[in-house]
Amino acid sequence: MPDPADRRIAVVMTTFDRCAGVLATLPRLLALPERPEVVVVDDASPDATAQQVARHFPQVRLVRAPRNLGSAARNLGVAAVDAPYVAFADDDSWWEPGALRRAADVLDAHPNVGLLAAAIDVGVDGGREDPTNALLAASPLVRTDLPGPEVLGFVACGAVVRREAFLAVGGFAERMHIGGEEELLALDLRSAGWRSVHVAGVRARHAPDATGERPGRRRRTTRNRLWTAWLRRPAGSALRVTGETLVHAARDPAARAGVVEAVRDLPRVLGERSPVLPDVEADLRRVARAERSSSTP
Repeated sequence: MPDPADRRIAVVMTTFDRCAGVLATLPRLLALPERPEVVVVDDASPDATAQQVARHFPQVRLVRAPRNLGSAARNLGVAAVDAPYVAFADDDSWWEPGALRRAADVLDAHPNVGLLAAAIDVGVDGGREDPTNALLAASPLVRTDLPGPEVLGFVACGAVVRREAFLAVGGFAERMHIGGEEELLALDLRSAGWRSVHVAGVRARHAPDATGERPGRRRRTTRNRLWTAWLRRPAGSALRVTGETLVHAARDPAARAGVVEAVRDLPRVLGERSPVLPDVEADLRRVARAERSSSTP
């Protein structure tokens, strides 16, 4: 007899124009012992992703985005489920057996936690750890009432969210699309009183395409770093982030394109500006200092 389905948690996968990846990854999610509900959000793919998922995986709930939403497509998947917790997956990522049950247990035990950032193993066989694991584990924001170090950033394909918290803050911002979109959500969760924590015992697997970075990724990451700073950081910190970004962009054409794109929308961004409270800004500075210290030889 298979294990009973764990109705506490669902998985939301988003995909755009990568049909082969979706068809290869879905069996891994459907084979998990937790037997979670799996939702695929097709982000207006021009290929046959939606048709192929419907044909080969009728047990999966398929949601079709009305247009290409990027990271905000995940919002549609979260809204479509009833489970209190939602784990994210990309079309090239999945979860280790038992990880979702452990995540749900942690969230059950800590009602103030809005997001759990897992450890991520890279490669089909998990040959190496994602470098982000060390950054998350080294966070200086340690509290005795939390199940792991508090973090103010995460990797979306290794995150489990409390559905209530995620929807209350609006999920992923559509303006960010893809590329460094996580920081704004992490700050909004913290500003709303929710905690995000890293739990190394919960593990996801990521097997990115060997062809490397998708076109436009660095441009969008640069743009989103600036937008996040301008939207949520106090003036002094926003100016410091802007200066650091301009120095980097001076030697990176893709980053320069991101700066131009960010500046183009600056008036509207400033109209939406809502800086974090001083305690959140203080923690951001603590994390930045710790990261600089760890990278110093």
